[in-house]
Amino acid sequence: MSIVVQKYGGSSVADAAGIKRVAQRIVNTRKAGHDVVVVVSAMGDTTDELRDLAEQVSPLPPPRELDMLLTAGERMSMALVAMAIAQLGHKAQSFTGSQAGVITDSAHGRAKIIDITPGRIEQALADGAIAIVAGFQGVSQDTKDVTTLGRGASDTTAVALAAALGAEVCEIYSDVDGVFTADPRIVPAARKLERISAEEMLEMAASGAKILHLRCVEYARRYQMPIHVRSSFSQKEGTWIIPDAQAGAQSMEQPIIAGVAHDRSQAKITVVGVPDKVGEAARIFETLAAAGANIDMVVQNVSAAATALTDISFTLPRADGQAAMAALARIQDTVGFDRLLFDDQVGKVSLVGAGMRSHPGITAKFFSALANAGVNIGMISTSEIRISVIVDEVQVDEAVRATHTAFDLDATEVEAVVYGGTGR
Repeated sequence: MSIVVQKYGGSSVADAAGIKRVAQRIVNTRKAGHDVVVVVSAMGDTTDELRDLAEQVSPLPPPRELDMLLTAGERMSMALVAMAIAQLGHKAQSFTGSQAGVITDSAHGRAKIIDITPGRIEQALADGAIAIVAGFQGVSQDTKDVTTLGRGASDTTAVALAAALGAEVCEIYSDVDGVFTADPRIVPAARKLERISAEEMLEMAASGAKILHLRCVEYARRYQMPIHVRSSFSQKEGTWIIPDAQAGAQSMEQPIIAGVAHDRSQAKITVVGVPDKVGEAARIFETLAAAGANIDMVVQNVSAAATALTDISFTLPRADGQAAMAALARIQDTVGFDRLLFDDQVGKVSLVGAGMRSHPGITAKFFSALANAGVNIGMISTSEIRISVIVDEVQVDEAVRATHTAFDLDATEVEAVVYGGTGR
């Protein structure tokens, strides 16, 4: 029998009724003749509540103990889902991340998967059971401690298990019907995509689309694993994320633009008056790397002829801003730059589509749409299938709507329903 891996988000298992509904869907998949492996998130807002509780006890909880606490949410879900399946007359076994063979590095709170050794999962399937796995967690290869993979990483757990087990598909269930051309909360006329290439989905996730975790899409693309994004609250066909090899064969039918993504978690730093000498930019970005700052867009101005000085601007996650500023301040005298500017009132808007490769004029149309909406562009970054701009945070919504309309992405009727209220 083929293996199907299903992942259910927190809104899908938020209460007893939701858990029973999910259990019925799982059993229906088993009755259809598939071996089923299920990955579950914590119920509702459990992870946030546990984090808040930890901060009430200790403003800076030890990372090891915080991981031990936060993994409890998924363990509750896995056991309850297994009980609900048993109530329906089917055999189920629940497994923690470590029991499921999810091996990680030792970076608490943001661990990365090193390997999957799913021996116990395979044995459960051989015994005729449905395997229920706690998402978001694993065990360190070095320390043998419990680790967490970061927010939203149950998606990554599911895809990693699907790849390791040779599954037919990885189904990601949340409380929306699929991937839309824009966030429906900003663009009510956003259209649901029937399919999107892994390459496009990777750019959408990296540009701020929250429907799938970035590392999940990276993993799926690396192992050519199809993903089906669906709602656990309806029976509608969702969105298929197609491996690049298959997407290439269907490129003639592919729309030019897949969607418009946005990200409000960005900040911009400008290093003013950097001496235009070999190695200075390298020193700046080596310092930022050592501080753990994840750099996104970079722009360096042309050196002023009179002063031989230049400005370097870049964006990074807002949460990394203060650490990056402190690290740069320590090398100011060494590098000899004039000052630092920090702006955390910015947002990123991105236009994504593999069809851009063969259609000239996309950039002009994008910038014209923003200009007509009165949106000022602060920075520009491009890839082969993406154009991103930095704009004032207050103009993000208007920029997204104007771009969506300009590229004829608006649906004639409202298609998007957020059943559980969170979009995950």
